[in-house]
Amino acid sequence: MAPDQEGRLEVTKAPHLLIDAHDHLLLDLDGVVYHGPHAVPGAVEALARARAAGRSLTFVTNNAGRTPDQVAAHLVALGIEAVPGEVVTAAQAAATRLAALLPRGAAVFLAGGDGVRVALQEAGLRPVTTLAEQPVAVATGFGSDLPWQRIVDAGVLLREGLPWVASNADLTFPTGHGLGPGHGALVELLERFSGRRAEVAGKPEPALLHEALRRNGGDRPLMVGDRLDTDVAGARAAGIPSLLVLSGVTASDEVGDWPAELQPTYVGADLGALHLPPVPAPGPGGDPRRGEPSASAPGGTVSP
Repeated sequence: MAPDQEGRLEVTKAPHLLIDAHDHLLLDLDGVVYHGPHAVPGAVEALARARAAGRSLTFVTNNAGRTPDQVAAHLVALGIEAVPGEVVTAAQAAATRLAALLPRGAAVFLAGGDGVRVALQEAGLRPVTTLAEQPVAVATGFGSDLPWQRIVDAGVLLREGLPWVASNADLTFPTGHGLGPGHGALVELLERFSGRRAEVAGKPEPALLHEALRRNGGDRPLMVGDRLDTDVAGARAAGIPSLLVLSGVTASDEVGDWPAELQPTYVGADLGALHLPPVPAPGPGGDPRRGEPSASAPGGTVSP
C-alpha cells in the first residue's frame, strides 16, 4: 500500500497473472518440462507453484513408446510431482478411438511398443502380433524394437482395408546423437504402400487433448508446448488457448514469422511465464525482438 496525496492509504492491486485465467494445464514434455534426462531450468519450481495455486496438471505427449507409469516415474525422478493418471499419451488416445469402433475384447494388430500395447489392454482390446490371430484393426506407434515382419504384416492388413489408427505422425524424435526418424516416417511408408490414410490420434489432431480433458477435466484449460506444428496447432484444433514456450525447438528469432493458422495465444521463454502477466503472441510479421526474454523477468516471459 502507498499513501495518496492526502495521506490516505491506497491498495495496490496485484497484476493479473497468466495462470489466474486457467484452472488446468496441459503440458507437453520434451522441451517444456525436460530435455531428455534433465529438467528445463525453472520447470520444477514453476509446476510446484502451479499446484500450490490449486491448478491441476496433465502431461500430454505424442510419445507412444512409453507407458504413463514410465513417464510419471521419469518426472518424479526429476523432482516433479506426478502420478500415472496425470499422464496421457497418444497411444491412449488411439486406443480410445479404436475402442469406440470395435467390440470389447476385439483383436487389434499391434505395430508398436509397450506404450501402445498397454493402452490397448487398458481400453479393453486384445493386442495381437500375428496374422493367424485374425486381427480386425491395426494400431501403430513408436517401438524401438519393432520387427520388420510386423511392419510387413501391418501393410498386408491395411491393404485389406482394416481400420487403422496411428498414435502420431511425428517425422522426427530427439536422440542422444541428434534427430532420428519418428513414427511418422513409418506412417508415411505404410500410407504409400497401402494407398490408405491413417487416422492420427496425436497432436496436431485434437484427439489427444480431448482425451486428456475427458480423463482429468478442466473448465479453463491452457495448452503449454514448444512446437508450433504439433502443440499450438493441436490446441487450435481442440479449441484451447495455448502458451508457446521458447525453451524447446522454437527459437526466439522465429517469433513474428508464424503463419496465422499456427498462432499461439501467448508466448513466453519457459514455464515461468505462467506466473507473470500474460504476453499475447505477436501476429504474423510481428517484431521478432518480442522473442527476447524481458529484462524485468529473465527466463520467464517475453517482452511485449
